[in-house]
Amino acid sequence: MESFEPKKLALIRIWQILKKYSDYDHPLTQEDISSYLKNDYGIVIERKAISRNISLLKEAGGEIESKRTGSYLDYREFEDSELHMLIDGVLSSKYITARHSKDLIDRICELSNKYFRSNIKYIHSVNDWSKTDNQALFYNIELIDSAVEEGKQIHYDYNKYGIDKKLHKSSQQYVSPYLMILHNQRYYLMAYSEYWGNMVFHRLDRITNMTMTDKKATPIRTVAGFENGIDYKNLSTAMPYMYTDEPERIDFLADINIIDQVIDWFGTDIKLMKTDDENKVQVYVKASPNAMEHWAMQYINYVEIISPQSLRTRMRESLKNGLMKYK
Repeated sequence: MESFEPKKLALIRIWQILKKYSDYDHPLTQEDISSYLKNDYGIVIERKAISRNISLLKEAGGEIESKRTGSYLDYREFEDSELHMLIDGVLSSKYITARHSKDLIDRICELSNKYFRSNIKYIHSVNDWSKTDNQALFYNIELIDSAVEEGKQIHYDYNKYGIDKKLHKSSQQYVSPYLMILHNQRYYLMAYSEYWGNMVFHRLDRITNMTMTDKKATPIRTVAGFENGIDYKNLSTAMPYMYTDEPERIDFLADINIIDQVIDWFGTDIKLMKTDDENKVQVYVKASPNAMEHWAMQYINYVEIISPQSLRTRMRESLKNGLMKYK
Protein backbone atom coordinates (compact mmCIF):
# COMPACT_ATOMS: atom_id res chain seq x y z
CA MET A 1 0.00 0.00 0.00
CA GLU A 2 1.35 3.42 -0.95
CA SER A 3 1.47 5.96 1.88
CA PHE A 4 -0.99 8.84 1.57
CA GLU A 5 0.93 10.68 4.32
CA PRO A 6 4.71 11.20 4.37
CA LYS A 7 6.62 8.87 6.69
CA LYS A 8 8.12 11.85 8.50
CA LEU A 9 4.70 12.33 10.13
CA ALA A 10 4.99 8.87 11.73
CA LEU A 11 6.32 10.33 15.00
CA ILE A 12 3.25 12.55 15.45
CA ARG A 13 0.86 9.80 14.35
CA ILE A 14 2.35 7.27 16.79
CA TRP A 15 1.78 9.76 19.61
CA GLN A 16 -1.84 10.24 18.47
CA ILE A 17 -2.36 6.48 18.23
CA LEU A 18 -1.04 5.93 21.75
CA LYS A 19 -3.29 8.75 23.00
CA LYS A 20 -6.39 7.37 21.30
CA TYR A 21 -5.99 3.62 21.62
CA SER A 22 -3.82 2.89 24.67
CA ASP A 23 -3.90 3.00 28.45
CA TYR A 24 -2.56 0.85 31.27
CA ASP A 25 -5.09 -1.91 30.57
CA HIS A 26 -4.70 -1.66 26.78
CA PRO A 27 -0.98 -1.47 25.85
CA LEU A 28 -0.13 -1.53 22.15
CA THR A 29 2.44 -3.81 20.57
CA GLN A 30 4.58 -2.62 17.66
CA GLU A 31 2.36 -4.75 15.44
CA ASP A 32 -0.74 -2.95 16.78
CA ILE A 33 0.82 0.46 16.14
CA SER A 34 1.91 -0.61 12.65
CA SER A 35 -1.65 -1.67 11.88
CA TYR A 36 -3.14 1.64 13.10
CA LEU A 37 -0.54 3.62 11.13
CA LYS A 38 -1.47 1.74 7.97
CA ASN A 39 -5.26 1.72 8.42
CA ASP A 40 -5.74 5.23 9.85
CA TYR A 41 -3.05 7.19 8.04
CA GLY A 42 -1.74 5.03 5.18
CA ILE A 43 1.77 5.08 6.66
CA VAL A 44 3.86 1.93 6.28
CA ILE A 45 7.13 1.75 8.22
CA GLU A 46 9.29 -0.99 9.68
CA ARG A 47 8.88 -2.12 13.28
CA LYS A 48 12.38 -0.87 14.10
CA ALA A 49 11.24 2.60 13.05
CA ILE A 50 8.25 2.34 15.41
CA SER A 51 10.54 1.41 18.31
CA ARG A 52 12.87 4.28 17.43
CA ASN A 53 10.00 6.80 17.29
CA ILE A 54 8.66 5.64 20.67
CA SER A 55 12.15 6.18 22.15
CA LEU A 56 12.25 9.68 20.62
CA LEU A 57 8.86 10.49 22.16
CA LYS A 58 10.09 9.34 25.58
CA GLU A 59 13.26 11.44 25.24
CA ALA A 60 11.10 14.45 24.34
CA GLY A 61 9.20 14.09 27.63
CA GLY A 62 6.28 12.00 26.49
CA GLU A 63 5.02 9.93 29.44
CA ILE A 64 5.01 6.61 27.62
CA GLU A 65 5.47 3.40 29.55
CA SER A 66 6.58 0.11 27.99
CA LYS A 67 6.12 -3.36 29.37
CA ARG A 68 6.28 -6.89 28.02
CA THR A 69 2.80 -6.64 26.48
CA GLY A 70 3.37 -3.29 24.76
CA SER A 71 3.51 0.49 25.23
CA TYR A 72 0.87 2.92 26.49
CA LEU A 73 0.42 6.59 27.26
CA ASP A 74 0.59 7.05 31.04
CA TYR A 75 -0.46 10.70 31.28
CA ARG A 76 -3.61 12.52 30.26
CA GLU A 77 -4.82 16.05 30.85
CA PHE A 78 -7.88 14.71 32.69
CA GLU A 79 -8.54 11.57 34.72
CA ASP A 80 -11.51 9.53 33.52
CA SER A 81 -13.32 10.34 36.78
CA GLU A 82 -12.91 14.07 36.01
CA LEU A 83 -14.31 13.57 32.52
CA HIS A 84 -17.25 11.69 34.06
CA MET A 85 -17.97 14.74 36.21
CA LEU A 86 -17.79 17.08 33.21
CA ILE A 87 -20.23 14.92 31.26
CA ASP A 88 -22.58 14.69 34.25
CA GLY A 89 -22.50 18.48 34.42
CA VAL A 90 -23.46 18.79 30.75
CA LEU A 91 -26.25 16.21 31.03
CA SER A 92 -27.78 17.79 34.12
CA SER A 93 -27.61 21.33 32.71
CA LYS A 94 -31.17 22.04 31.61
CA TYR A 95 -30.12 25.27 29.91
CA ILE A 96 -28.02 23.43 27.29
CA THR A 97 -29.91 22.07 24.28
CA ALA A 98 -29.77 18.37 23.41
CA ARG A 99 -27.77 19.13 20.24
CA HIS A 100 -25.19 21.20 22.09
CA SER A 101 -25.03 18.60 24.86
CA LYS A 102 -24.15 15.85 22.38
CA ASP A 103 -21.51 18.06 20.77
CA LEU A 104 -19.91 18.95 24.12
CA ILE A 105 -19.92 15.33 25.28
CA ASP A 106 -18.26 14.22 22.03
CA ARG A 107 -15.49 16.79 22.58
CA ILE A 108 -15.07 15.76 26.22
CA CYS A 109 -14.74 12.12 25.17
CA GLU A 110 -11.95 13.07 22.75
CA LEU A 111 -9.87 14.12 25.76
CA SER A 112 -9.52 10.44 26.66
CA ASN A 113 -9.11 7.26 24.60
CA LYS A 114 -11.64 5.13 22.77
CA TYR A 115 -12.22 2.91 25.81
CA PHE A 116 -13.58 5.82 27.83
CA ARG A 117 -16.54 6.30 25.51
CA SER A 118 -17.53 2.65 25.79
CA ASN A 119 -17.81 3.08 29.55
CA ILE A 120 -20.17 6.07 29.28
CA LYS A 121 -23.33 4.26 28.28
CA TYR A 122 -25.68 7.02 29.39
CA ILE A 123 -24.34 9.59 26.91
CA HIS A 124 -26.71 8.05 24.38
CA SER A 125 -29.70 9.00 26.55
CA VAL A 126 -29.13 12.76 26.31
CA ASN A 127 -32.55 13.23 24.69
CA ASP A 128 -34.18 11.68 27.75
CA TRP A 129 -32.94 14.52 29.95
CA SER A 130 -34.96 17.71 30.45
CA LYS A 131 -33.38 20.19 28.02
CA THR A 132 -34.21 23.62 26.64
CA ASP A 133 -35.23 24.07 22.99
CA ASN A 134 -33.64 27.52 22.78
CA GLN A 135 -30.78 27.26 20.28
CA ALA A 136 -29.60 30.86 20.91
CA LEU A 137 -28.22 30.22 24.40
CA PHE A 138 -24.49 30.25 23.63
CA TYR A 139 -24.84 33.26 21.34
CA ASN A 140 -26.68 35.09 24.13
CA ILE A 141 -23.95 34.25 26.65
CA GLU A 142 -21.25 35.70 24.37
CA LEU A 143 -23.32 38.82 23.67
CA ILE A 144 -24.00 39.40 27.39
CA ASP A 145 -20.27 39.05 28.13
CA SER A 146 -19.54 41.69 25.49
CA ALA A 147 -22.26 44.03 26.77
CA VAL A 148 -21.01 43.78 30.37
CA GLU A 149 -17.43 44.42 29.27
CA GLU A 150 -18.42 47.41 27.12
CA GLY A 151 -20.95 48.78 29.64
CA LYS A 152 -23.89 48.71 27.19
CA GLN A 153 -27.59 47.96 27.52
CA ILE A 154 -29.15 44.98 25.75
CA HIS A 155 -32.58 44.39 24.23
CA TYR A 156 -34.35 41.03 23.93
CA ASP A 157 -37.66 39.18 23.88
CA TYR A 158 -38.56 37.33 27.07
CA ASN A 159 -40.66 34.23 26.45
CA LYS A 160 -43.01 31.89 28.28
CA TYR A 161 -44.29 28.44 27.38
CA GLY A 162 -47.77 28.06 25.93
CA ILE A 163 -50.08 25.06 26.06
CA ASP A 164 -48.43 23.90 22.84
CA LYS A 165 -45.21 23.46 24.91
CA LYS A 166 -43.41 26.04 22.77
CA LEU A 167 -41.89 29.37 23.76
CA HIS A 168 -43.94 32.47 22.95
CA LYS A 169 -42.99 36.12 23.31
CA SER A 170 -44.19 37.54 26.61
CA SER A 171 -42.47 40.94 26.75
CA GLN A 172 -39.71 43.11 25.34
CA GLN A 173 -36.89 43.99 27.69
CA TYR A 174 -34.34 46.81 27.77
CA VAL A 175 -31.87 46.09 30.55
CA SER A 176 -28.42 46.85 31.89
CA PRO A 177 -26.72 43.43 32.30
CA TYR A 178 -24.42 42.74 35.25
CA LEU A 179 -24.02 39.03 35.87
CA MET A 180 -24.96 35.52 34.78
CA ILE A 181 -25.81 33.16 37.63
CA LEU A 182 -26.01 29.35 37.52
CA HIS A 183 -28.73 28.40 40.00
CA ASN A 184 -30.74 25.18 40.34
CA GLN A 185 -29.33 23.92 37.03
CA ARG A 186 -30.55 27.05 35.23
CA TYR A 187 -28.66 30.11 33.96
CA TYR A 188 -30.09 33.47 34.99
CA LEU A 189 -29.24 36.96 33.78
CA MET A 190 -29.07 39.49 36.60
CA ALA A 191 -29.87 42.90 35.13
CA TYR A 192 -31.46 46.28 35.85
CA SER A 193 -34.77 46.84 34.05
CA GLU A 194 -34.70 50.31 32.51
CA TYR A 195 -38.51 50.23 32.23
CA TRP A 196 -39.46 48.95 35.69
CA GLY A 197 -36.56 50.56 37.53
CA ASN A 198 -35.57 47.48 39.53
CA MET A 199 -33.34 44.40 39.40
CA VAL A 200 -34.60 41.42 37.41
CA PHE A 201 -33.47 37.81 37.11
CA HIS A 202 -34.33 36.34 33.70
CA ARG A 203 -33.66 32.79 32.59
CA LEU A 204 -31.26 32.69 29.67
CA ASP A 205 -33.08 29.79 28.04
CA ARG A 206 -36.21 31.98 27.83
CA ILE A 207 -34.43 34.83 26.02
CA THR A 208 -34.48 35.25 22.21
CA ASN A 209 -33.67 37.95 19.64
CA MET A 210 -31.02 39.57 21.81
CA THR A 211 -29.10 42.61 20.56
CA MET A 212 -26.64 45.02 22.14
CA THR A 213 -27.65 48.69 21.99
CA ASP A 214 -25.53 51.84 21.90
CA LYS A 215 -26.99 53.08 25.20
CA LYS A 216 -24.77 53.07 28.27
CA ALA A 217 -25.69 50.62 31.01
CA THR A 218 -26.86 51.92 34.38
CA PRO A 219 -23.96 51.53 36.87
CA ILE A 220 -24.89 48.87 39.41
CA ARG A 221 -23.86 51.03 42.37
CA THR A 222 -26.65 53.46 41.46
CA VAL A 223 -29.29 50.71 41.85
CA ALA A 224 -31.10 50.67 45.21
CA GLY A 225 -29.79 47.88 47.42
CA PHE A 226 -26.58 47.49 45.42
CA GLU A 227 -24.73 50.63 46.46
CA ASN A 228 -21.81 48.44 47.57
CA GLY A 229 -21.90 46.25 44.49
CA ILE A 230 -22.91 42.58 44.32
CA ASP A 231 -22.56 40.35 47.38
CA TYR A 232 -21.75 37.16 45.46
CA LYS A 233 -21.62 34.98 48.57
CA ASN A 234 -25.13 35.77 49.75
CA LEU A 235 -26.84 36.40 46.42
CA SER A 236 -28.14 32.90 45.70
CA THR A 237 -29.00 32.08 49.31
CA ALA A 238 -30.90 35.36 49.73
CA MET A 239 -32.87 34.70 46.54
CA PRO A 240 -33.18 30.90 46.19
CA TYR A 241 -35.83 31.26 43.47
CA MET A 242 -34.42 34.44 41.90
CA TYR A 243 -37.21 36.72 43.14
CA THR A 244 -36.32 40.41 43.10
CA ASP A 245 -37.87 41.63 46.37
CA GLU A 246 -35.56 42.95 49.10
CA PRO A 247 -34.13 40.22 51.38
CA GLU A 248 -35.26 40.34 55.01
CA ARG A 249 -34.41 38.49 58.21
CA ILE A 250 -36.75 35.51 58.46
CA ASP A 251 -37.17 33.19 61.45
CA PHE A 252 -38.74 29.76 61.13
CA LEU A 253 -39.02 26.44 62.90
CA ALA A 254 -37.93 23.33 61.03
CA ASP A 255 -38.05 19.63 61.82
CA ILE A 256 -34.61 18.38 62.77
CA ASN A 257 -34.68 15.83 59.95
CA ILE A 258 -34.66 18.48 57.16
CA ILE A 259 -31.53 20.34 58.30
CA ASP A 260 -29.77 18.93 55.21
CA GLN A 261 -32.35 20.56 52.95
CA VAL A 262 -32.16 23.86 54.86
CA ILE A 263 -28.38 24.01 54.40
CA ASP A 264 -28.62 22.86 50.78
CA TRP A 265 -30.83 25.89 50.02
CA PHE A 266 -29.47 28.56 52.34
CA GLY A 267 -25.85 27.50 52.92
CA THR A 268 -23.98 27.38 56.21
CA ASP A 269 -23.98 31.13 56.80
CA ILE A 270 -27.24 30.88 58.80
CA LYS A 271 -28.07 30.66 62.48
CA LEU A 272 -29.44 27.44 63.97
CA MET A 273 -30.66 27.18 67.56
CA LYS A 274 -32.02 24.33 69.63
CA THR A 275 -35.58 24.59 70.94
CA ASP A 276 -37.44 23.00 73.84
CA ASP A 277 -38.66 20.42 71.36
CA GLU A 278 -35.71 18.14 70.56
CA ASN A 279 -37.30 17.33 67.19
CA LYS A 280 -37.25 20.94 66.00
CA VAL A 281 -34.64 23.64 65.35
CA GLN A 282 -35.07 27.41 65.03
CA VAL A 283 -33.50 28.90 61.90
CA TYR A 284 -32.57 32.50 61.15
CA VAL A 285 -31.88 33.46 57.53
CA LYS A 286 -31.80 36.58 55.38
CA ALA A 287 -33.83 35.86 52.28
CA SER A 288 -36.40 37.12 49.83
CA PRO A 289 -39.88 36.83 51.46
CA ASN A 290 -41.40 35.81 48.11
CA ALA A 291 -38.78 33.10 47.66
CA MET A 292 -39.19 32.02 51.29
CA GLU A 293 -42.94 31.59 50.85
CA HIS A 294 -42.32 29.41 47.81
CA TRP A 295 -39.68 27.37 49.65
CA ALA A 296 -41.73 26.91 52.82
CA MET A 297 -44.68 25.64 50.77
CA GLN A 298 -42.49 22.77 49.55
CA TYR A 299 -41.81 21.74 53.15
CA ILE A 300 -45.16 22.73 54.61
CA ASN A 301 -45.32 19.64 56.84
CA TYR A 302 -41.88 20.37 58.29
CA VAL A 303 -41.59 24.18 58.46
CA GLU A 304 -43.40 26.95 60.36
CA ILE A 305 -42.68 30.63 59.61
CA ILE A 306 -42.35 32.62 62.85
CA SER A 307 -41.51 36.09 61.57
CA PRO A 308 -41.98 38.52 59.97
CA GLN A 309 -45.70 38.51 60.71
CA SER A 310 -46.49 39.72 57.19
CA LEU A 311 -44.95 36.56 55.72
CA ARG A 312 -46.69 34.37 58.28
CA THR A 313 -50.01 35.97 57.28
CA ARG A 314 -49.29 35.42 53.59
CA MET A 315 -48.54 31.76 54.28
CA ARG A 316 -51.84 31.39 56.09
CA GLU A 317 -53.78 32.97 53.20
CA SER A 318 -51.99 30.85 50.61
CA LEU A 319 -52.79 27.70 52.56
CA LYS A 320 -56.45 28.72 52.85
CA ASN A 321 -56.66 29.34 49.10
CA GLY A 322 -54.97 26.04 48.36
CA LEU A 323 -57.26 24.15 50.71
CA MET A 324 -60.35 25.62 49.01
CA LYS A 325 -59.33 23.90 45.78
CA TYR A 326 -59.54 20.49 47.47
CA LYS A 327 -62.93 20.90 49.19
